Amino acid sequence: MGAFCKLIDAVLFLYFALMAIVAPLIDSQISLPGDIFPAFLVDLNRWYIDEFGDYLAKEKPHFLVGLIWHELLLLWPLSIVNVYAILAGKSWFGTTSMVYGASVVTSMAAILGEMVGSGKASEKLLMMHLPFMGVGILALLRGLLSRSSKSSGADGKRPAILARRKRA
Repeated sequence: MGAFCKLIDAVLFLYFALMAIVAPLIDSQISLPGDIFPAFLVDLNRWYIDEFGDYLAKEKPHFLVGLIWHELLLLWPLSIVNVYAILAGKSWFGTTSMVYGASVVTSMAAILGEMVGSGKASEKLLMMHLPFMGVGILALLRGLLSRSSKSSGADGKRPAILARRKRA
């Protein structure tokens, strides 16, 4: 189980490190004015929209703008915190990973539901977004795995915390 969690952590580390960079530079172009970004980032975003036919990024519907604000205010800081937690081996990584995963799965359900339901999304666009749902599920499962590995005994209860001894 330990090697499996290490493999998941490596995948999540790469994803969180990437999101720590991509969210403020690329994704935020949907909800912030375009003139605050350097021209090469705006061009990169336009290329993506044209190449993948991302009609949501082009049209900027209100629900997507709200999800991007959610990403910038909650998920982006969590990405940074999770990178630190993995590098430092923090015990609370499972909790923050679970929060991140649950949030991404919820957001991606709305986005993919709109894409599939509208019939406007190309297969290429869907294949671009499906891995984000997969990583969200992986982050959620990673949080659940760390929770289940902390239980002791057959009853699944956490061990009692021992009282500290007073020092003389």
